[in-house]
Amino acid sequence: MSNPSPHIWKFFRTGGIDQVALETAADLLNLGQLDQKLWVALSCPVKGLELDEKTLALIDGDGDGRIRVPELLAAISWTVARVKDANLLLKGDEGLPLATINDSTSEGKILLASARQILANVGKKDAAAITVADAADTAQIFSASSLNGDGIVPPEATEDAAAQALIKDIIACLGGSKDRTGSTGVTAAQADAFFAELGAYIAWVGLSGTKDIAVLGDATDTACSALKAVRAKVNDFFARCRLAAFDARAIAALNRSESEYLAITAKDLKITAEEVADFPLATIAAGRALPLCDGVNPAWAAALATLQKAAITPVLGAGKNELTEAEWHALNAKFAAYETWLGGKAGSAVEKLGLARAKELVAGQGRAALTELLARDKALEPEFKAISDVERLVRYSRDLRALLHNFVNFADLYSRDRYAVFQAGTLYLDSRSTELCIRVDAPNALAAMSKAYIAYCTCTRTGGATMTIAACFTQGDSDYLFTGRHGIFYDRAGRDWDAVVTSIVDNPISIRQAFWSPYKKFVRMVEEQVAKRAAAAEAASSGKLAAAAETTANADKAKPTEPKKIDIGTVAALGVAVGAIGGALATLATGLAGLSPWQLPLVLVAVMLAISCPSMIIAWLKLRQRTLGPILEGNGWAVNGRVKINIPFGTALTAVAKLPPGAKRSLEDPYEDKEAAAKRRQLIALLFLLALAAVAIRWDHTRRGHYFWQPAPVTEAAIPPAAATPPAVAAAKP
Repeated sequence: MSNPSPHIWKFFRTGGIDQVALETAADLLNLGQLDQKLWVALSCPVKGLELDEKTLALIDGDGDGRIRVPELLAAISWTVARVKDANLLLKGDEGLPLATINDSTSEGKILLASARQILANVGKKDAAAITVADAADTAQIFSASSLNGDGIVPPEATEDAAAQALIKDIIACLGGSKDRTGSTGVTAAQADAFFAELGAYIAWVGLSGTKDIAVLGDATDTACSALKAVRAKVNDFFARCRLAAFDARAIAALNRSESEYLAITAKDLKITAEEVADFPLATIAAGRALPLCDGVNPAWAAALATLQKAAITPVLGAGKNELTEAEWHALNAKFAAYETWLGGKAGSAVEKLGLARAKELVAGQGRAALTELLARDKALEPEFKAISDVERLVRYSRDLRALLHNFVNFADLYSRDRYAVFQAGTLYLDSRSTELCIRVDAPNALAAMSKAYIAYCTCTRTGGATMTIAACFTQGDSDYLFTGRHGIFYDRAGRDWDAVVTSIVDNPISIRQAFWSPYKKFVRMVEEQVAKRAAAAEAASSGKLAAAAETTANADKAKPTEPKKIDIGTVAALGVAVGAIGGALATLATGLAGLSPWQLPLVLVAVMLAISCPSMIIAWLKLRQRTLGPILEGNGWAVNGRVKINIPFGTALTAVAKLPPGAKRSLEDPYEDKEAAAKRRQLIALLFLLALAAVAIRWDHTRRGHYFWQPAPVTEAAIPPAAATPPAVAAAKP
């Protein structure tokens, strides 16, 4: 048996890279056979993309926040098995036509029935297609029935009053669970736990001898609680007193040192005296009885008063203000049996219902009714699970197209009418707008490897919402892009955000910028030097004024000074420098003079190219390497292909300000410096006239014209007669 022929893939070239085309259902069905080295991306984050996060979370099977190739292939396989035509996934329509659901299988039939039930529940019974909004409205979908297959039964699921009361008792004692409609109900596990608690509570209360050990009747529990609250501290007190009786030298240490009291008195004491809670109940002395009222630790005064009222007075009698160690042990022995009984207490979760209600619930028919309700709900689980599958199917049919064209290939990025899922919106800044804005957590050092000019901006909206974007500028220049500049960012939903540049990754933006870069740097250097010289001159002037003022103030004390003599060496050096400069200028002028008029512009162009070519070459090399991958990888992507941003594509991503077609423009500026403008125009006119004059002189070859800095041409008429060759000599020549 021969192997089936391999699928023939089609590739398209965009942005300088080859990408696989996804055009047919066969492409989707064979996507698992495509070498992953040919995929543009291998993983992407679930959050931060312009795609429904709930859809991405459904595709993220392991819930790690990233979508990888196997998970995407699994989502495609799941969807293809439930639709009649896989081409549906390549459309990305908002609604899923019911006719496209594959009802040839039992699972598909349930899916189709569930889709129709959803539409009926949301008031669209006759609709031919179902949308994500329809399928996601679970509250309305499941509100028609309290039994919805989620394993939770709320009180309103039955009209039986006894069963309703039982469900409410379970919720009151053990808490409830939220079902799909948002109501609170109980699960089978909670019902079983509740009846187990009821049985344990009834058995515990029914232990024989309970009346005999409750020495104070209903007040026994309160007395026992008061006793347990102070037991550790009272035992500590009597133990310290016994140790003091053993050796009186230990009394000072047993009562805590003075330094410990100094430590707490150095700060404000609280009325509750929490600072001394660890101190003994009372002053330690050999064989001393425990005072119950006066002289007790203020942190324990209330607890001792409760003990006296609840346990000591009923057992030992009224007016008892002290308690000996023997009386203390006798008091504990009195309540020992009751404490032992309490230690075996069971069913405390349902104790609030009381013994009578507990026995009533155990003997009644409520448990059988609740069990029957839970069984009915369980039977509906497959049908209502299909409702969840309908939402998954509708989401996949709508969103898988966008994910595939931003994962397997980057067709949406290079498309002229679509945005990539990682493009967050458009930033307007510095008379430009850039569409290559990516939402990021923070600036990433890896982004510098993209060779793109990136401006990281913090965007804020009213209400405190913030986000950070990486905006790539791919056209224009960077002269006025700097940290602190403000712009406006419009997200994909059309909402505007205030944006401020917080950091910049500097790289060439265009070759045009690189061409003018040396001249701009030269102008900046000149400006800086002029500023430095001006500052130095101002400082020198101030120093001279100060010196002159001091000289004037001390004129009567100053000694006459002889005038400085001229330094001959300095004068000679200046002469040499001026001569060298003049010679260089003359040489340059002579060289230019020897050129034809049409050659002069070529010389100027050659000089400019010689200056600009190095920076242009560097810019060209970096622009040629410009890629989007490192920026995305800093945001959680695993980009497999080299997503290039060449010069034409970069020009399309960033738009510069242009006047609209047909706009009328007035060049009349009311605030123009007219005097300076007039001087500029005069200078330009003068230079133009001089150029015309020079061309006219050089053009007049018949008259052997020359520039004013060249020597006049020598004509035959100007040669002296004596310089002519005698006829006899001329005849003697061979």
